[in-house]
Amino acid sequence: MHDLVITSRRAVLPDGERPAAVAVRDGGITGVHDPGAAPEAAERVDLGDVALLPGLVDTHVHVNEPGRTHWEGFATATRAAAAGGVTTIVDMPLNSLPPTVDPAALAAKRRAAAGRCAVDVGFWGGAVPGNLGRLRPLHEAGVRGFKCFLSPSGVEEFPPLDAAGLRAALAEAASFGGLVIVHAEAPELLTEPAGPAYPEFLASRPGEAERRAVELVIRLARETGARAHILHVSSALCLEPLARARRAGVGITAETCPHYLTLAAEQVPEGDTAFKCCPPIRSGENRDALWRGLADGVLDCVVSDHSPSAPDLKVPDFAAAWGGISSLQLGLAAVWTEASRRGHGLGDVVRWMARNPAALAGLDGKGAIAAGADADLVAFDPGASRTVDASALHHRHPVTPYHGRTLRGVVRTTWLRGRLADGTPLGRLL
Repeated sequence: MHDLVITSRRAVLPDGERPAAVAVRDGGITGVHDPGAAPEAAERVDLGDVALLPGLVDTHVHVNEPGRTHWEGFATATRAAAAGGVTTIVDMPLNSLPPTVDPAALAAKRRAAAGRCAVDVGFWGGAVPGNLGRLRPLHEAGVRGFKCFLSPSGVEEFPPLDAAGLRAALAEAASFGGLVIVHAEAPELLTEPAGPAYPEFLASRPGEAERRAVELVIRLARETGARAHILHVSSALCLEPLARARRAGVGITAETCPHYLTLAAEQVPEGDTAFKCCPPIRSGENRDALWRGLADGVLDCVVSDHSPSAPDLKVPDFAAAWGGISSLQLGLAAVWTEASRRGHGLGDVVRWMARNPAALAGLDGKGAIAAGADADLVAFDPGASRTVDASALHHRHPVTPYHGRTLRGVVRTTWLRGRLADGTPLGRLL
């Protein structure tokens, strides 16, 4: 007897979208069957035309606990994730105190997260000046890879690497098969904004700064043989060097974020710093090019870069406000709204937001509906719509640039290893 069978006429499977019955026992998927041949189960759910997706995997989430839990914490972030169809997150190493730059700090993270998570949680480590010898111990302690910055991170306890430091981190990671993930903006091309308005902030972080940094990462990844990943690509100028590097066999991947795919600089309201992030939201034309990069496979993943802060840091001045967008609960609907308008299917969205992020972070058993995988599943109504009310979101502070926007696609139910993911702390630490 199985614990659960979920049937949908629109199950999004590795081999395409089709009617299927997914059988679950002891938290795992035992098989994917034709609807008429499903095994007996203690509970049966028939979704009809509501789609069944694998739980999303968001590999770019700033939880900030311990130390800045008043910005965001594991309980609130993971409740938001579950409500948005995300069943696994990977936490970034900065903005918490201490930052995750050694095994002791990772242990502190795990203690802070234990018993508080509504979804499964993995952890990135950090690569900063002076901790080269701690990368292997962090790897052995279970981090999924190492984040570094090439420009100032915004917090003094997580300083950037210069080119020599990046090369050393890549070489060290390559020695044990590790992954280095990079915030790629060339610091020499960044300036202080000339004023408080959005166009002045945008001009201070040009797309060429991203491209130059990406070219540096590509060169050093080629020289060291390391695996590298470019975080939150906002500029289409990065697509050509990334495509060329991949054709040449360099071990490099890249991601972008829902806000770069769904928002545009021309639409940013005056003084609304809920839209501020680094790198910045660029033009509508640039947004179209990012979609082409996704379609062509140059960009692999779409992840949130959920980076909340206390509301008092979002002052109405783009030069002074904290840079970070809160969208963990909204990413699936935001991306589907725009993807469906552009002719993409649910299978594309699952590839970008579940399968590829799981592969990036080495999360076996995540990101696909298949026998042997965890029964992390999402009932998603792709034809329904909902207007975003920030006050109804689960992350700690009701600040998001999507407030008041009508998004297509509604998460009806999320299951974590076959159990309802309703905010109860069922999540495991990976």
